[in-house]
Amino acid sequence: MIVTLNTRRYMAHDIEIILSRQLADSLSVPVFIVDTDGTLLFYNEPAEYILGKRFVDTGAMPVAEWSTLFQPFDDDGNRLLPKELPLVKTLYRKEPAHGSFWIKSLNGSSHKISVTSFPIIGRAKKFSGAVAIFWTDQKAKE
Repeated sequence: MIVTLNTRRYMAHDIEIILSRQLADSLSVPVFIVDTDGTLLFYNEPAEYILGKRFVDTGAMPVAEWSTLFQPFDDDGNRLLPKELPLVKTLYRKEPAHGSFWIKSLNGSSHKISVTSFPIIGRAKKFSGAVAIFWTDQKAKE
């Protein structure tokens, strides 16, 4: 089922994704939600600060886009491949993953973040996507 709102097209999602988004919207920690293909479905307001742009301005995007758009890199300044990111690992393995790395946000600031990701698996044992919760304990570098 496709519903058209404000000229954007939204696909209907599993209830687990909808509930995950509801939860993320009420948390004070940054949260990022993707579907089974890795398409970014939502990130909450605390994530907007770190990522440098509001979700309403970026919208949904495929894994190939978001995994490079936020420019992840290691402590030595080397770019990380999408397959090295915890959320992408969770998508492929369907198990939790964790890691710490830097990102250069869309507003140009860099943040060292720690990310814990986990799969969204419903009562019917159906894999619906994944969630990443992340945080930073350092000030942004310009």
